[in-house]
Amino acid sequence: MKRNIDLKDISDGKLYCANDMVRADCHDCKGCSSCCSGMGQSIVLDPYDIYRLCGGLETDFRRLLEESVELNVVDGLILPNLKMKGEQERCGFLNKEGRCSVHPYRPGICRMFPLGRVYEEEGFRYFLQVHECPVANKGKVKVKKWIDTPNLNAYEKYIGEWHSFMTVCQEELSALTQEQVQILSTLILRSFYMEPYGEDFYEDFYQRLKRVKNLLNLS
Repeated sequence: MKRNIDLKDISDGKLYCANDMVRADCHDCKGCSSCCSGMGQSIVLDPYDIYRLCGGLETDFRRLLEESVELNVVDGLILPNLKMKGEQERCGFLNKEGRCSVHPYRPGICRMFPLGRVYEEEGFRYFLQVHECPVANKGKVKVKKWIDTPNLNAYEKYIGEWHSFMTVCQEELSALTQEQVQILSTLILRSFYMEPYGEDFYEDFYQRLKRVKNLLNLS
């Protein structure tokens, strides 16, 4: 999701890499779930998020859509996001104690928070959102430990590839008819979200990415 913001207004003015220390540790949140409520449609899910959720919950994408995930337009394309529920607009995965019931396989945006990503010509770096989390006196933690994702190098490479692919697709939208945009969105959903992945997510993903790029005549 594109955000037209000045990093100086929302961050500590620094950019971080995976091995850097950052003051992001919320000390297990201690029952606070403010970042899991009122998020609207902003927790957009990438294919690896769905892969993790489906594996952890022993379900599939279609069942997720019935309960905890919904589809909305993101920068012109239809993509899934976490569904907020009830009057308080709470994440559907919060339990009665306000704790995350899918914490071991929570989405990437949730893993990063209160970090965000800023994309550059080659890959991306992280930044610390200083106004989003109400926990005071956060502790220092290494970025890669905070994100808590196996094979982080492969994951970061994948995130960069996915972002680049989505950016190219979104840039092409102005030249497409409404029907063609719908066809493109359906292709993306079917190719990267609906079709289950094997044990090696990254191998499957790159095969699909190559196939879809060929279909769309993208380099």
